Amino acid sequence: MLPVTPAEITVTKTSLPPLAEYVAYLEKIWSSHHLTNNGPLLRELEARLRDRLGARHVWFVSNGTIALQLALHAANVTGEVLTTPFSYVATTGAVLWQNATPVFVDIDRATLTIDPRKLAAALTPRTSAILATHVYGFPCAVDALQAFAREHRLKLIYDAAHTFGCELDGRSLASYGDVSCLSFHATKVFHTVEGGAVVINGDDVLAERVKLTRAFGQFGDDHRCVGINGKNSELHAAMGLCNLPRVAGIIAQRQEQFQRYHELLADSFLELPAPPAESQGFRHNYAYCPVILPSEATLRAVMTRLEAGGIRARRYFFPSLNRLAYLKSTSCCPVAEDIATRILCLPMSADVTAAVQYRIADLLLDSLAAPGRVVHL
Repeated sequence: MLPVTPAEITVTKTSLPPLAEYVAYLEKIWSSHHLTNNGPLLRELEARLRDRLGARHVWFVSNGTIALQLALHAANVTGEVLTTPFSYVATTGAVLWQNATPVFVDIDRATLTIDPRKLAAALTPRTSAILATHVYGFPCAVDALQAFAREHRLKLIYDAAHTFGCELDGRSLASYGDVSCLSFHATKVFHTVEGGAVVINGDDVLAERVKLTRAFGQFGDDHRCVGINGKNSELHAAMGLCNLPRVAGIIAQRQEQFQRYHELLADSFLELPAPPAESQGFRHNYAYCPVILPSEATLRAVMTRLEAGGIRARRYFFPSLNRLAYLKSTSCCPVAEDIATRILCLPMSADVTAAVQYRIADLLLDSLAAPGRVVHL
């Protein structure tokens, strides 16, 4: 007999710890009356994250977008920022909030991350930084980007929202660059309901600027600079402390789902983006399972068929950011524009049992009218 599954399968479902564990932390908060403003649980979470990420500085903030904004502001980014068109809209939005200009550099077709070979053509005297995204946790060409940034004296900032649990050459992927910005949104492998972090592995001065700017630019009674309220609360830190020990299990579960999807869809007309192999020094977190359809029309047909079967996949990312209507951008990024119209992320969560994956693959391949090794359950 097949296990009972939810009536609708969403692209992700938040992983929650046992309620009793969270309540135990709430009792501590109620006892202390310390709810925010750099409380003891927040400091404990930051310390554990520093150990986990192997980074000198980790500042817990209210969300991943605020992390990007704080990083750009603390790094004194002005003028133009070389950035990727294939990311979530917050990446571009953070540049605009800094009153800087995003200059879009197309992506590498193989990795879906910013193509370092195309940076030089976009460089101008006004360029001050590179903001690159590790897409689906797939690593950017970190060595090439670092070399280019050093040669041209640019800040190198990573949108590392997808990377928690990813490692490259024995280091957390979030420890690369001048700054990396994490998201701890409820949909992520590691979450604090809402939250994020700014990770800095070297520059102590930059780290202090982030810390200060996170809290209104205020140190005691001294107002040292313009800041914002980017702090997070004890309640969010408590959720993080509950979830951190569970990350390995969540990654293992998603790795199994990722591999099963690839097995079921291997004989289809789909492209199945995958991270570098562990033999290349990379460990993935399997947070997402993207598939690339033959055309946008096919993608729409697949989504319609999946939705009719109670399956909610997601167009992630869409649109290509250089095509945002309010930008009026003239940048041409043909690779990103093409991929954005054809890529779909399949459900990954505790609800996605083997039986559910067979059903998803069956619906998907049937809508493609393509052969596939699918078992009808």
